[in-house]
This record gives sequence, C-alpha cells and structure tokens, in this order.
Amino acid sequence: MVLWIRLSKSLKDLIASDIDLVFIQLEDFGEVHKIEGKSITIIIDNDTLVTMKNGNILGVAESDTLIFARTEDLEGEKAPGSALNVDGRECTVDSWAENLGITQIALHHTRMV
Repeated sequence: MVLWIRLSKSLKDLIASDIDLVFIQLEDFGEVHKIEGKSITIIIDNDTLVTMKNGNILGVAESDTLIFARTEDLEGEKAPGSALNVDGRECTVDSWAENLGITQIALHHTRMV
C-alpha cells in the first residue's frame, strides 16, 4: 500500500527555505562581502571552479573566483564581460547562471598595469 503525504509547502518553497537554512549560512559556508557596494552573504567556492576548468566548461578558463549568492540579493543579472565590484575590486563576469534562487558567478580579477 502506498501512502501519500501532502506537504503544506511546495517543493519550490522547501528549496527556498533550504537556501537560507542550509546553503547560505554564515556559521557554515557563507561569508559577508560587498557586491556592488551592498553587503550580502555569499559563498566562495574555488574548488568547484577548478573542477569546472578541468572539465573545460566554456567561459571559465580565465576565471579566478566562483561565488554563489541568493539571486534576490543581487541587483540583477550581468552579461559576460560586464564589470562587477566585489569588496571594492573591479572584476569581470565570465559567466552568470541562476537556478532555483541561487546565482553562480565566475569572475576574473581586473589586472592593474
């Protein structure tokens, strides 16, 4: 016999609550940084960036940093080649992907000559 249990929340609601309760936690993974002058909690994951580079993921070969943030905390999507200020340092967006309320951004640091 199969018993179906109806959850009071939708799957999207559960995923959204997991973003705050599990993924973007200051006590676990999250760190506060300034993105475009706004203090937000992000996750820096350069281990995943190395994996992406080894898998020859298009657009990240020159990337220095991979960050994850709540999509709602960001000002809006930026196209590859756009500037993004992170902690007062100008970076260039290599890739920008949004999925279920989390945005993944690969960046390379603007080199000073």
